[in-house]
Amino acid sequence: MSLQDYKSAVKQSSAPTPLPPVVHLNVGGQLFSTSLGTLRKHPGSKLAEMFNGQTQLQRDAQGRFFIDRDGGHFNAVLEFLRSDRLPKENILEVHKEALFYNIKPLIKLLEDTPQMFGELVGRQQFLSRVPHYKENIEVLIHIARAEAIAARHSTIMICVLQTEEDLGLYENAINSLEADKESVVTFGPWKAVLSVKDLLDCVQTDIESQGYRVSIKPHITEKGFLSKSYTCFYKLTFTWW
Repeated sequence: MSLQDYKSAVKQSSAPTPLPPVVHLNVGGQLFSTSLGTLRKHPGSKLAEMFNGQTQLQRDAQGRFFIDRDGGHFNAVLEFLRSDRLPKENILEVHKEALFYNIKPLIKLLEDTPQMFGELVGRQQFLSRVPHYKENIEVLIHIARAEAIAARHSTIMICVLQTEEDLGLYENAINSLEADKESVVTFGPWKAVLSVKDLLDCVQTDIESQGYRVSIKPHITEKGFLSKSYTCFYKLTFTWW
């Protein structure tokens, strides 16, 4: 066999084999069967690209096409491809899978559901107007974990400044604290009609979504003679056990 014949044989052996009309899938250990047309229903999606007949696909020991993805919500994705039916639960999780597979019609319809519409258009739009919100959440968790050694609770002081006027009083307010001023995490100000309570609810929700147990209470200071009490301080408490 000449070198040219050998290269031609290798090229032919490595080319993808024709795809069957019925496709058997292993998605993260969960098994599915569907038609090739269903997987190709939306031409711009990742599934359509994977099963275009030109892509070399990974297979499991039984010869099923393997997708290294959590299969727990793939059935909802597959049901949409088959019948355009939207899931009624686990909307956020299915949305993540729709983003991964780049199924744009499913992404759009999920984002229009009440669950996601309120999150994306309401809450996230509000939080985008709170400076350094995500970074502050990470700082709070970092401080709490650092203070958790041999303790049942970690308590962190947070300062919430809703308006520019509140910000102007910040120095006087922070100097009124007996606590370590360097460890106070400050939120705000923001330009939205939502209140301090709304912001605190978001803080608690986003920390608890990561598996922590937290509570938030106003920080009560002893008002001494000729001293001013500030209402912008709150105690955020992590409970470890």
